[in-house]
Amino acid sequence: MRATESNQEYPFAVTNTAAALLDGAGTVVAWTPAAEALLERRSADVCGRPARDLLADAGSWEAVLSQGRRGAQEGWEGRATLRHGSGGELEIGFRVIPLDDGARGDAGRCLVLGAPMALVARWRQDHAFTQELFLQGRVGLAVFDAELRLLRTNSHLLPYTGVPVELSGRRLADFLWAEDARIIDDRLREVMRSGIPLIGFNTTVRTLDDPRGGRVVTIQAFRLQEPDGHPMGVATVFTDVTDHERSRGRLDLLYRATGALGGSLSVLRTVEDLVKVLAPAFGDCAAVDLAETVLTGGEPPADGPLALPLLRMAVAGAEADVLRTGTAQFLAPLPAAVPHPASTGAGVPEPAAPGARECRGELVTGLGAPPAGHGNDTAPEWATSVPGAHSAMTAPLCARGIAFGRLTLWRTGDAPPLEDDDLALLEEIAARAAVAVDNARRYTKERRTAVGLQRSLLPPATSETPALEAASVYLPADSDSGVGGDWFDVIPLSSARVALVVGDVAGHGLYATAMMGRLRSAVRAMADLELEPEELLAHVDDMVLQVVAEAESGDPEDGDAGTLVPSGPAGATCLYAVYDPVARSCVMASAGHPPPAVVSPDGTVEYVDLSPGPPLGVGGWPFEPVERGLPPGSVLALYTDGLIERGEGDVDEGMRSLADRLLRADVLGRPLRQARHDIVEGLPPGRLRDDVTLLLARTRAVEADSIATWQLDPDPAIVGDARHLVLDQLTAWDLDELAFSTELIVSELVTNAIRHAGGPVRLRLIRADTLTCEVSDSSNTQPRMRRARSSEEGGRGLYIVAQLSHRWGSRYTAGGKTVWSEQHLPLA
Repeated sequence: MRATESNQEYPFAVTNTAAALLDGAGTVVAWTPAAEALLERRSADVCGRPARDLLADAGSWEAVLSQGRRGAQEGWEGRATLRHGSGGELEIGFRVIPLDDGARGDAGRCLVLGAPMALVARWRQDHAFTQELFLQGRVGLAVFDAELRLLRTNSHLLPYTGVPVELSGRRLADFLWAEDARIIDDRLREVMRSGIPLIGFNTTVRTLDDPRGGRVVTIQAFRLQEPDGHPMGVATVFTDVTDHERSRGRLDLLYRATGALGGSLSVLRTVEDLVKVLAPAFGDCAAVDLAETVLTGGEPPADGPLALPLLRMAVAGAEADVLRTGTAQFLAPLPAAVPHPASTGAGVPEPAAPGARECRGELVTGLGAPPAGHGNDTAPEWATSVPGAHSAMTAPLCARGIAFGRLTLWRTGDAPPLEDDDLALLEEIAARAAVAVDNARRYTKERRTAVGLQRSLLPPATSETPALEAASVYLPADSDSGVGGDWFDVIPLSSARVALVVGDVAGHGLYATAMMGRLRSAVRAMADLELEPEELLAHVDDMVLQVVAEAESGDPEDGDAGTLVPSGPAGATCLYAVYDPVARSCVMASAGHPPPAVVSPDGTVEYVDLSPGPPLGVGGWPFEPVERGLPPGSVLALYTDGLIERGEGDVDEGMRSLADRLLRADVLGRPLRQARHDIVEGLPPGRLRDDVTLLLARTRAVEADSIATWQLDPDPAIVGDARHLVLDQLTAWDLDELAFSTELIVSELVTNAIRHAGGPVRLRLIRADTLTCEVSDSSNTQPRMRRARSSEEGGRGLYIVAQLSHRWGSRYTAGGKTVWSEQHLPLA
């Protein structure tokens, strides 16, 4: 035998095998060269000697013979320890082949073949290993020849419908789909060509008889070679991993569905993202139906006798056109609670309280076409709503024992039918979807509340008065909540004047909104007192100081106490401006607020040279007013610093950019309600660093022919002349319907001015959207309406004025005061 331990060779092969020929007496009569090489003992030294002399222990001869039946026709095998020519010992395995044919007188002669025991043991192990591999049934084994024809397989190669019992000599394409067979053959040919083993290759196999669904197998393959190294075939292992792949696919689907559910706080966007993940990965069509109240932030009742009306909010898949969104559905009340295993995984709602509803799904299979003339009356309506569906399942969206809707899935065509494991996965996804929908619903409710609060605290975005046309834009930095601390206001004043206000409270969110509401209410209340801009800001500053003092003096142990109002320069800023369309001028003052921009009718843009005072809440500093003439058609732009501070820190650059955007938006030639959006269009995408507010106002003027002014002497006899002057002017304006009431108002106001002020009196009529009657005198005493007794002859003048006027009041002026009255103009 050759001195090799290659387990690819049979240890007792005839060629180059260690062999000895023994006669009937056990004497060595022939000794091969391979035997000489194995024991390093020459033939001349061995032949003619008893075979027992070759043993390391001659006394073990009988034990060696007892391993078999000497002279047996089929031969026998055993093991022995021989003495090596080098003086050592060598354990061998041997096989005895009887040669006695009874014809030539050679009875008892035998041929003994031998090999090292280690080689014999390895060969036996390899043989047993190969045999057991082809007997086991956990994995499929196949040996292909060089032409990829099957030579040998175990009984569980592919235990599927459509695989022939006898596979020897067949190709894969004889019983598999051509595409599936081609994919596997290509891989095996590559193994044959390169010799590189194929490891962990997953593919789908479908038989010709049962092509639907198929199975997923993992293929391992390595090349088989002849002794000369020439490829002789491929050995292949097929492992069915369908269940493993399905489980992994379900986990992956659950992971992707969970990710889709966490991508938005919009109820509609949440369910739309979910169905896009489920179809077609999980089913051919998916739909989500929600209770209508969920869309507005409401919560469906936890129990009730009536079915819950649903709206189909999201669909995806091949039959999405059939499952139209917005269609009305009904979800029957869930049954009473029963023991139900809790779902696992993050995002699953907490256990429902006792008495809460259970949330189990429903699986329907066998939805194939019913026999002709028979309807499928047993299947629920929701399951048969998709044409061609052979199975369907639905699971309610339940969280905290409340059903918000349902999630439904259909499979059609060649897709495998839905199973109980699929329903369990759908219930898990539905449980997580219910939590996401509930969170989005709560967010929707809170945001609607916050936005409603914000909108209730701000005026309409556009307004029209005789003094100006106004349009505004408000962009909160917290786009999720939609609320912030910026505010603006357009406040009608007496004599056709209008107050424009823009303010900015530090911070964002509901706190800033609440503080903004307090400041806006304070400014409106003080504007009604007809205060000058600098005086009004001083009063608001005092109010902020009081609010800060109240917050700082609160009980620190009160857990419900709110956050302190920020004081100091970061508290709030405000710009207050009053435009007079009669004088065509604007008086303004600033509390730490950036100056407004003025776009003149000639197309130039400049910022008002304003000296801003300290922010509100500092106290102890005066505010300086600035008066600026504004020709009709000018555009005044008031804004907050969020519009000019883009994060770069260069406010001057931001103001230059605003001036350019005002011109590009053509605020002089376009309606402001259109131009306002173009001005803020260039803001960076995403979350803003600060709230942005822009208030645009195009000035108008009250023409001279709509104004009448008279200077009256402080003589009671002049009251009659004043009445005649007013009546003549009303006739000229074609306002005779207001003659009687205006005559009485003028008579009372002029009489009071002459009687109590004792100085020159100015009477002025202004015709705008209302008829304003003004009487100015030099007294600083404000008139006060009182209830006159029945016995008194006077004291009823202001009462008469109040009854005849739409509104009336008085304001201080530089030379005294002005008492005014407004009346609605008669319809044209």
